[in-house]
Amino acid sequence: MQVEIWSDVVCPWCYLGKRRFERALAGFEHRDQVEVTFRSFELDPGAPREPQPKAALIAAKYGISEAEFAANEERLTQLAAAEGLEYHLDGGVIGNTFDAHRVLHLARERGLQDAVAERLFRAYFTERRSVFGEESLVELAAESGLDADEVRRVLADGAYADEVRADIDEARALGANGVPFFVFDRRYGVSGAQSTETFAAALDKAYQDAEPLPK
Repeated sequence: MQVEIWSDVVCPWCYLGKRRFERALAGFEHRDQVEVTFRSFELDPGAPREPQPKAALIAAKYGISEAEFAANEERLTQLAAAEGLEYHLDGGVIGNTFDAHRVLHLARERGLQDAVAERLFRAYFTERRSVFGEESLVELAAESGLDADEVRRVLADGAYADEVRADIDEARALGANGVPFFVFDRRYGVSGAQSTETFAAALDKAYQDAEPLPK
């Protein structure tokens, strides 16, 4: 069974949803038969290449005050803590995530996609590290097991750009207007960082409805 997760590495709900899904998967009887793939989605394709202070940009984007934005961040921090995640959201920066998604496609080919995705999430939300520039992406990817020189080559030559765009186009075709968006065996979609119980029910349903393997 395949589970595809459309997400962005600067989406706090995506990290939260990832952890809740992982809890559901850990309790799923047939977890060894589940293949998880992370798909690319850009929350803001027009985000600046050079990182900018996050609060002012996002508050302006959604038409709220910086105080309201800070209150939303505090709520997210508390929700994350309930799942064992440590968020440090104040004073952060935001930037373009296209290159991070290219690195994740490389990681998928090398069998390290989950490790790299987890490292990027933790770097951004817990450690307040950049996931935008070449050097930070190379360092974080290498910490996750990828070859640093290969990551540099990928970032330099534009590799996997078409794959990232294809993921984004596919998300729109599937009706995903935001992330996280989970698709179970191309049968069922779950939008948002739903509860662990919701993900568990989706896993059970998708497994029960899967076509039997040929004998």
